[in-house]
Amino acid sequence: MRDRRHPPSANSPWLDTVAAWVLALLWLLPLIYAVWTAFHPSEYSAKFTLAAPLTLENFRRAWEAAPFARYFLNTTLLVALILGSQLVLCTLAAYAFVRFEFRGKNVVFALVLVQLMIMPDVLLVENYRTMSRLGLIDTLFGIGLPYFASAFAIFLLRQTFKGIPKELVEAATMEGASTLQILRHVYVPLAKPVYVAFALVSVSYHWNNFLWPLVVTNSVESRPLTVGLQVFSAADQGIDWSIITAATLLTAAPLLIAFLLFQRQFVQSFMRAGIK
Repeated sequence: MRDRRHPPSANSPWLDTVAAWVLALLWLLPLIYAVWTAFHPSEYSAKFTLAAPLTLENFRRAWEAAPFARYFLNTTLLVALILGSQLVLCTLAAYAFVRFEFRGKNVVFALVLVQLMIMPDVLLVENYRTMSRLGLIDTLFGIGLPYFASAFAIFLLRQTFKGIPKELVEAATMEGASTLQILRHVYVPLAKPVYVAFALVSVSYHWNNFLWPLVVTNSVESRPLTVGLQVFSAADQGIDWSIITAATLLTAAPLLIAFLLFQRQFVQSFMRAGIK
């Protein structure tokens, strides 16, 4: 029998659609403002007129105001260095937790999980002291070193490796495959969606990371894009929102273009990896 106390609402799907569009619009508003301001003269940054002239002058001035080519190179090298190190180290760590038995394994894994609850900003001072002792201040390696191992990646890969059928491992062992060969030819291929999903999270986070690179860098040679943007907010130069938004779009353009081109693959990777 139909529950008369809670009758189904015919407007429920309509309300859900409206709410979804409202939330999407709120999320898009800053991006819409940035695009409008970047492609129009500064006098139209707070005046929305359809007849406003379009211009690329803001992008030219932003590009000339800072060495963006160097910043792009630094950021690309930094993100690639961190991601490559994370994939190698976290794969080996997760494989060890799944395949080998050793004293204190559960305690060590619990310590890995504890790291998930510690914000990186808490370790800012201690990380700086460590980089200073190692002589890595103002270097790309010094920026990336604290992130070479990821507790999130270790946990994610461990859970994925545990779900791989033991029959495949036993078959590979009977064929004479070594431990590393089993990892390379059995575990890694089956965990490809998880690797792609984590790579997206890692690249997005470290491309936009600001606080730690700001603390540990002092020169253009090692400064990433996010830190380079602060030159546009200097009080002595004045604040021109048209140039700031143009510089922001230049910084975010690679990630936005990658998402628009590969959004289907992005969504499929997250769905297969079980990340919600």
